[in-house]
Amino acid sequence: MDVAVGLPNAVEGTTGEQLVEFAREAEERGFPSLGTLDRLVYPSYDPFVALSAAAAVTDRVRLATTIMILPYRLNAALVAKQAASLHALSGGRLVLGLAVGARDDDYEASGLSTEGRGATMDSMLEEMKRVWAGEKRGYAGAIGPPVDEPPQLLIGGSVDASFARVARFGDGWIQGAVGPDQFAETAPKVREAWSAAGRDGSPRLASLAYYALGPDAERLAEEDLGHYYAWLGEEIAGQIAASAATDPETVNQYVSAFQQAGCDELFMFACGSDPEQATLLAEALGK
Repeated sequence: MDVAVGLPNAVEGTTGEQLVEFAREAEERGFPSLGTLDRLVYPSYDPFVALSAAAAVTDRVRLATTIMILPYRLNAALVAKQAASLHALSGGRLVLGLAVGARDDDYEASGLSTEGRGATMDSMLEEMKRVWAGEKRGYAGAIGPPVDEPPQLLIGGSVDASFARVARFGDGWIQGAVGPDQFAETAPKVREAWSAAGRDGSPRLASLAYYALGPDAERLAEEDLGHYYAWLGEEIAGQIAASAATDPETVNQYVSAFQQAGCDELFMFACGSDPEQATLLAEALGK
């Protein structure tokens, strides 16, 4: 199993300098991928923008949206062009994780309803596939830049419609930060949908988890996750904060549990923006 690290693009107060230094340190420490989170109504950096900054200071590490909320972006051709641009400029390193999202305020701020967002996502994915295939659109031809191989596509979600979407459009599935037990329960449903659709091979399966290391680990987890998940209520936000790995032993317990559950890549997201968090995670993993 690959163990990746998440950029602090959604940690409140992260500076541009911290973001790029975090990316540099992650690559130097041998992490295979950098992940990003996505919300509209939050003081976070857009995933494509954050990954573009990371791409400029790295050469090897994969650049992943884990996930980016697709339906409220509406213009599928534009999203496809943005993804293709990042993919081409980074040398083919983009992994595009997409989902419908769970917060009403993100849609309200976009002037949209959450109703029908699954159907919207399906139609947008169809359009994006056509764009990446080079379908002609006007006097200048296709929407570019051209991509020899489109970004690997991971689909998020925890309901049957999401699993069917993985099988129809994706290369794999990504779970949110709900733990290895839930992953072990849900992953077989993804594989079943994949097989039922007649897809060859197996879907790539990924998940998220949170961590904070160092002397202020518990405070960092409480402040960051308590704020990020405040929309769920104080009790649930507190439970999520308490689930973060705050010592090397717990980090490795998470890694072992996800590996045993059949996860292909685990994205560990720091609850702080200091690039030292990437260093501490690497040390905890023996990198």
